[in-house]
Amino acid sequence: MTQEAPTQHDAVLPTPVRRAVWVLGLAISVFGMSFGVLATTAGLTVPQAVVMSLLVFTGASQFAAVSVVEAGGSMGSALGSALLLAARNAAYGVAMAPTLGKLPLAQRLLGAQLVIDETTAMATAQPEGRLRARTFWATGVSVFVFWNVGTLLGALAGDAIGDPEALGLDAAFPAGFVVLAVPHLRRREGQVAAAAGALVALVLIPLAPAGLPIIAAALGVVPGLLFARREER
Repeated sequence: MTQEAPTQHDAVLPTPVRRAVWVLGLAISVFGMSFGVLATTAGLTVPQAVVMSLLVFTGASQFAAVSVVEAGGSMGSALGSALLLAARNAAYGVAMAPTLGKLPLAQRLLGAQLVIDETTAMATAQPEGRLRARTFWATGVSVFVFWNVGTLLGALAGDAIGDPEALGLDAAFPAGFVVLAVPHLRRREGQVAAAAGALVALVLIPLAPAGLPIIAAALGVVPGLLFARREER
């Protein structure tokens, strides 16, 4: 039996997904610019801001760390805040394990650097494995490039761009999360994850410091995954 040649569908992303990847990358570049501005106004040099984006590559943690430093906090406090926010990526790793877990070690290590909110949301919104993998890598490359280019431009521009909060960029992150979450709410496992995350946040609001309930709500992805695997069995 002869092996069928790969089709165009196997080789490239569908047009709507490809368009979403580019639009998301362009939007992320704006956030990267705002981080570059905030980092340099907080006292970081341009190289420090750029290296932070290259190595850390998780916007919420970077903004948290720089905000703590700007407010006069210690480096320990800044690191603690960043690690707390980055802990949600462990749940994303669980979500992406079926897609990336069978790859060679080097590719898995590279993929681990790209496991963030945007790549996980875009990939898990796709209906099947190969498309999920292609969407993950395309989104990861797009976001990584645009985030780091934006950081460099923002750091070089410094105060010329102005206050990111005055431009409304502080509201762009939650708005982006809402847009990324919508496709998942069409499936039952997404609804389970959303309900579990909302419950976690509601329980913690009167007990935990501001901001922590929203971070802990990312744990809602775990019951969503368990539900999805039960449905598959």
